[in-house]
Amino acid sequence: MAASKIAMASLSLTHFRPLSSASTASMAPSSSTRLIPRPPDLINWVRREGGFVHQAVKIAQHADSGLGLVASDHIPTGSELIVLPHNLPLRFESPEAGDSDEADSVLVNLARQVPEELWSMKLGLKLLKERAKVGSFWWPYIGNLPEVFSIPIFFPGEDIKNLQYAPLLYQVNKRCRFLLDLEKEVRRTLDSVKPEHHPFGGQTVDASSLGWAMAAVSSRAFRLYGKNLMDGTPNSVPMLLPLIDMCNHSFNSNARIVQEQDAGSMELKVKVVADTEIEGNVPLTLNYGCLDNDLFLLDYGFVIPSNQYDYIELKYDEALLEAASIVAGISSDNFSSPAPWQKLLLTKLNLRGETTLLKVCVGGPEIIDGRLLAALRVLLSVDEEMVQKHDLNVLKSLSAEAPLGAGNEIAALRTVIALCVIALGHFPTKIMEDETLLKKCENESTKLAIQFRIQKKSVIIDVMSNLTRRVKLLSSKVVSQG
Repeated sequence: MAASKIAMASLSLTHFRPLSSASTASMAPSSSTRLIPRPPDLINWVRREGGFVHQAVKIAQHADSGLGLVASDHIPTGSELIVLPHNLPLRFESPEAGDSDEADSVLVNLARQVPEELWSMKLGLKLLKERAKVGSFWWPYIGNLPEVFSIPIFFPGEDIKNLQYAPLLYQVNKRCRFLLDLEKEVRRTLDSVKPEHHPFGGQTVDASSLGWAMAAVSSRAFRLYGKNLMDGTPNSVPMLLPLIDMCNHSFNSNARIVQEQDAGSMELKVKVVADTEIEGNVPLTLNYGCLDNDLFLLDYGFVIPSNQYDYIELKYDEALLEAASIVAGISSDNFSSPAPWQKLLLTKLNLRGETTLLKVCVGGPEIIDGRLLAALRVLLSVDEEMVQKHDLNVLKSLSAEAPLGAGNEIAALRTVIALCVIALGHFPTKIMEDETLLKKCENESTKLAIQFRIQKKSVIIDVMSNLTRRVKLLSSKVVSQG
């Protein structure tokens, strides 16, 4: 499997700061192990280079959140926690005219091979260049980066299978293939580069080192104001923020990032400011974004229990809907043979026609994908006139209580519940089995895989419970109304 090759690949070394990464096939080294055994003091480095770090901010191992920034004493709301001057963030911007050298040009050309959705690899190439460079300004920061990352591209093949969720398996394999293809492109490009123009100090760069760099950026970079890599225009660009990127995640974070322009120099400063009062021995946290567990695991290497933004991806398929309706005890020919007016509405929902988008989901803040809910309400209705009275946004909203009548709503919700039953049946193990396995498990990647699939199954069960309550409430209203 591609992931195994990435995990086990090794480098021929021609430099005393090698780009090779420790094998993560067994996740043996702790994810808190730094790139070098005794890295420089990062807080002192930030202060020495013109930055500010609050006296109560420390790097420490916390029982709940692991290694990160922790308050050693009470910090009032609004306090500046960290201030980075313009020169400390590590970014990949277009070189100024006349300032670029051949190595920069090679790097920019390599970055052009990276698709925008994998933006982290562009900055990752810059990170690898600085890691290989003797006397790099950012070496005190790079030396503090993790030696390994607990993301699925470094899982052994068996633990990739243990994820049990096809959409994530697709993304993992896609990233692995990309890294292997990029390895070939990098080698092809560097074969024709003179030694003095080699962006990585003459070292061989393989899929393992590329994966390390992409993981470092995807798990730590922030998108802030900067310049577009390709044309130099102002844009939101990813930056690695030394020390700031050691703040752990929380949806209810106690700090936030602020970007300010220095009035004197017109250069941008990046600050972290306390959003609440922070007591001693409390981790400093930032909100990484309202992300589902697929992205948290793919990019950051952790899973959020009871993540309110997590969802299950399904494919809109008329045969599947018909099967679900049979499971739900609802008989309708409209799934396989919609009426012309129903086809028109399905086209407007992008579920039919030339611009189809068949990916739908359950879970997350909406509970049911609005397009799926509207489609079921329409397909289960025989009253075209009533349907046409409603705006499509109303038909897509779960908060719009039974817009086409209680009977229609009950049928639609029961069909979604049946879809959930079918989706749950696609997992080869049950939650109780997973929880038993988790208690016995000692391998880090296996634990993460099991935790991930438990949370996915929990999303399905929570949706089923929510919709079952709604069906019972609607049914009781129908009975009371006689």
